[in-house]
Amino acid sequence: MKYAILGDIHSNLEALTAVLADAKEQAVTHYACVGDVVGYNANPVECVNLVREASPTVVRGNHDHYCSHDDNLSGFHPLAADAVDWTRKQLPEEMRLYLRKLKLVGMLESFTLVHSTLDMPEMWGYVFDKLEAEAHFHYQTTNVCFFGHTHVPLAFEKSDSVRCGLYTRIQVARGKKYFINVGSVGQPRDGDPRAAYAIYDLIRNQVELRRVGYDFRITQKKILDAGLPGRVAARLAVGR
Repeated sequence: MKYAILGDIHSNLEALTAVLADAKEQAVTHYACVGDVVGYNANPVECVNLVREASPTVVRGNHDHYCSHDDNLSGFHPLAADAVDWTRKQLPEEMRLYLRKLKLVGMLESFTLVHSTLDMPEMWGYVFDKLEAEAHFHYQTTNVCFFGHTHVPLAFEKSDSVRCGLYTRIQVARGKKYFINVGSVGQPRDGDPRAAYAIYDLIRNQVELRRVGYDFRITQKKILDAGLPGRVAARLAVGR
């Protein structure tokens, strides 16, 4: 059994289509999503439809939350707020209701899904270091937990202490806990513009980070044509 774990798709249809094609080539059997299907880019409806078709297990990210509610956006970065406001107007009410009802935490087989952290997931905290991961591990009951939110594929491993680092492949060992960021499908921020996702092979107990190229110029044109901020389009070329 092989799971493709996707996250931070952010309405990037070209990246999502490329990732789904790659996952099929890798003989993936199941799909799951750590949230933020929408936001930033120009194809929210199409991306929600594709994710719903691929996976019944999706957790809610902060952009999913704010795009499906009418909450005040005063605390948001202006770029993100502009995109949220635009996305709210694109989504039909049925789709907003779907996003609104997504759970903050999901359980599948022997692993957990969360967008940000199990330490108060509704606060959308960012996990970049070992101290923040330690707070999360206090609440993790499964061997493996996948997350997103930072758009940076980092892995944290806990045994007697917490270790942190970049990864391409992880052999999951008994007696340890793993908190693994799957990177971003639609807006990478680690300096690599290729779409990122992870494959979890439950038979081999192995997690692999996948990078998939796509024509981001198409996505950029859609962003600009929609009147979304030019900086949102520009960052796709550099992965920042």
